[in-house]
Amino acid sequence: MSFESPARLWLLLGVAALAIAYVFAQRRRSRYTVRFTNLALLDKVAPKRPGWRRHLPAGLFLAMLVPLVAGFARPADDVQVPRERATVIVAVDASTSMRADDVDPSRLQAAEDAAREFVRGLPAEFNVGLVTFAGGATLQVAPTTDRDVLAAGIERISDGYSGAQGTAIGTAIDTALQAIRSFDASFDAEAAGAEADPPPARVVVLSDGANTSGRDPAEVSAEAATAQVPVDTIAFGTADGTVDVSGRTIRVPVDGETLEQVAEATGGAYHEAGSSDELRAVYEDIGSDVGYVTQKQDVSARFIGVGLMFAMAAAATSLLWFARLP
Repeated sequence: MSFESPARLWLLLGVAALAIAYVFAQRRRSRYTVRFTNLALLDKVAPKRPGWRRHLPAGLFLAMLVPLVAGFARPADDVQVPRERATVIVAVDASTSMRADDVDPSRLQAAEDAAREFVRGLPAEFNVGLVTFAGGATLQVAPTTDRDVLAAGIERISDGYSGAQGTAIGTAIDTALQAIRSFDASFDAEAAGAEADPPPARVVVLSDGANTSGRDPAEVSAEAATAQVPVDTIAFGTADGTVDVSGRTIRVPVDGETLEQVAEATGGAYHEAGSSDELRAVYEDIGSDVGYVTQKQDVSARFIGVGLMFAMAAAATSLLWFARLP
């Protein structure tokens, strides 16, 4: 919190002076009453005196002045503002290892559920695409604002990659970058690198293993960094994951080293999620970062609103107890 016109806060000294003057006036009034009033007669005529209630309207009035002065000083605070437009590509690993059930009901099913919630939480103006990958990568849904089309694409992830071998993380990121560039020509790698503020875009990769096929993730990460497209990565699963392949049980422990390197190289964030609940929390965290930008904005309305509430409270108590406005 900061103030654009902090010098105006000196007016708070005036509020303090009024409070001191009020206390002095009340004490002087009490002494005057005691000096010139027959106390025995006063107890018979007015046995019930307002006491603390007669001071409450004045106290609320003084309290009203404090936030009004603060609002007059033009307070500013960091506020999350929805981005006007952005392109987000969600890349989901659909290889055989994602069928492991160490995450209920399976790694892939939990990933699909979390992806739906993630997309649902993004602003409606965002263009969102979907890439699925195993030994290769496919753009399932081109960037679009049609959430129904995207939901249908997420439903098809399991069907298209049943039993697929390999994990092509680098190829998946490359496919996502190509989708972004095709959708918005301003994302050309060289042009975006020269711009001070390229249009916002992000790639979110969810996988459970290291890169085993396709393009080198380090090479593709350099391209994403040049285009100023952060890649957030999520290593999903546990060290105890297993899958059944042709009657054999194969261990598929999560391996996030490659994903961590990709995130670090592109300016994204690396996360680890060992359960479906953790995965949803990660997606929510990424969504809040992708969907909003923090800006310094005037928040004087907050203080003025508080001041008005104190003013109404002062008026209400004065009318209720003394049938007059303060």
